[in-house]
Amino acid sequence: MASSDITRLRSNIQGLNILDALRSVNRDVGIHQLRLATGKRINNAGDDPAGLTIATKLEQRSNNLATVLDNLGEAKNLIGVAEGGLEKLKDVLSEMSSKVLHAASDSIGTSERQAISSQLSQLTAEINNIATDTSFNGVSLLSSAVSFTFQTGEASQTAFASSSYLATSLAMTSMAALTAGGVINSSNYSTYLAEITAATSTVLSGLTTIGSLVNRFTVKEDVISVSIANTQAAYSRIMDADVAMEQMQLTRSQILQQTSTAMLAQSNVNSQGLLALFR
Repeated sequence: MASSDITRLRSNIQGLNILDALRSVNRDVGIHQLRLATGKRINNAGDDPAGLTIATKLEQRSNNLATVLDNLGEAKNLIGVAEGGLEKLKDVLSEMSSKVLHAASDSIGTSERQAISSQLSQLTAEINNIATDTSFNGVSLLSSAVSFTFQTGEASQTAFASSSYLATSLAMTSMAALTAGGVINSSNYSTYLAEITAATSTVLSGLTTIGSLVNRFTVKEDVISVSIANTQAAYSRIMDADVAMEQMQLTRSQILQQTSTAMLAQSNVNSQGLLALFR
C-alpha cells in the first residue's frame, strides 16, 4: 500500500488506498452474495481450479454409480420374471407328481386313469406355454438358452445364463407322448414319476441359481448406495457453500463496505486543512 502525504495535493494517495480497499471489499461482497444465491462455493473455475476438477470427477462417479444402481434394479426385475416362471413350473410339476401317484393306485378304474392322463397332457402343454411366454423386453427367458451380461459396476459385469425349460428340454419324453387315451397304472407309473422328479430337480436348480444371483445383486445395491452417499458427501464438501459462514463473511464485508465508503469521503476533505495556510 502506497504511503500518503496530505501536504501533497496533486495526488490523493490516501483516497486511492481507500478506493483500492473499497474495490476489494465490493468484490468480496459480490462473491459471498453469489455463493448464498446459488448455494455453491465454486461458481466458476477461478474460485478453486483444483477443487472444481476434483468435484467434477466426484460428480461423474456419483452419476455412474447411480446408473449402475438402476442397472442392478432392472437386472433383478429380469431375473424376477424368470423366477416367477420357474415357480409356476415347480407348482405344475408338483401337481403332476400327485396325479401320477393317484393314477398308480388300483383304487380307480380305467376311465378315471384316462381322465388323469388327459389332465397330465394338458399340464405338459402348460409347461411349454409357461416356458415360452416367460419373457422380458421381448426376450424369452425359459424356452431357450440365453446369456445376459449386466453392468453391475463401473468396471465390472455379471453374467447370467438362462436355460430351456420346455418339456422336451426337461427330458419329459414319456410325459410329452402321453395322450388322453393313455393309461398310467401301477406298472408304468415309475417311468412318468422319474421324469417329473428329474424335471423338478432341474427347475429347483434354476431357482437356486436365480436366488443366489438376486442375493449378490442385493449386496451390490447396498454397497453402491453407501458409495453414492459418500461420494455425494465429498462432492458437497468441495462444491457447496457453507451458508452460515458465507452469511457471516457477507455481514463483515458489508460493514467494511460502509466504513470504506465513509473513509473515502473523509479522505477527500482531509487536504482541505491545508487551505488554512493561505488565510
